[in-house]
Amino acid sequence: MPGTKHQVPSTKTVAIIGLGLIGGSLALSLRQRGLAQQFVGVEHSAEHARRALELGLVDAIETDLTAAVRWADLVVVAVPMDAMLTVLPAVLDAVESHQVVFDVGSTKGALLAAVAGHPRRGRFVAVHPMAGTEYSGPDAAIQGLFDGKTVVLCDTERSDADAVATVTTLFQALPMRLLYLDAAAHDLHTAYVSHISHITSFALALTVLEKEKEEQRIFDLAGGGFASTVRLAKSSPAMWVPIFRQNRLNVLDVLDEHLHQLQHLRELLAREDYDGLTEQIQQANHIRKIIP
Repeated sequence: MPGTKHQVPSTKTVAIIGLGLIGGSLALSLRQRGLAQQFVGVEHSAEHARRALELGLVDAIETDLTAAVRWADLVVVAVPMDAMLTVLPAVLDAVESHQVVFDVGSTKGALLAAVAGHPRRGRFVAVHPMAGTEYSGPDAAIQGLFDGKTVVLCDTERSDADAVATVTTLFQALPMRLLYLDAAAHDLHTAYVSHISHITSFALALTVLEKEKEEQRIFDLAGGGFASTVRLAKSSPAMWVPIFRQNRLNVLDVLDEHLHQLQHLRELLAREDYDGLTEQIQQANHIRKIIP
């Protein structure tokens, strides 16, 4: 299945490097919508590779990265962010001028810096689908994960026009809403609306586990509010520690503001200023105008 240049995504062979939640769900969505004909996977975990084949996420597993890239028209890099820093340059080393590469990583600054001077940089489009769950691995892959969600394309002016067009057409067909940002703006805003949610959820889970020693009580009393708030605490550290590391300064900035807001609410409650507490909650309620 040698790679050839096509104008229509449905004729493409796709290599997916990393067959977890995002990589696996992308394979399911592309297959369901007829946007690719053949799928080859690269996965360092033998168990995950076996499950990906059993689940029909890919048609074949290739243990050699260069070999997998050689056969593909489109290459998706869906590994954790620290691994991305070495895997993406290796992928670009192997691609030719007719192939297109995109990542699905949650941070962009360090990644784009790592490939800034690569001679095949133009074949790469930096992508972040704003979709996911708290689960990981091939079994976490679900159909329709990306439907109606937003996908961010970063620094597209540094990518070849035909590569951007291919990726744009593909995500529009899923269908997803497209948003264009530079890498710095992406990392800043994802710290505000995504990364802080995860680190807060981890902290809440640790708080409850520390204060409530009876696990059955947590299970019995945890209502929908707690369950939805702490859901993200089930997320994999293998995924999130690299994200926090690479976006550390932005996460620290928003975390400082979050701690400030928590301290303010604590002070209002401590001095029994319920009018002030009401005012703060009413201000927080304004978020419903943005997120119905």
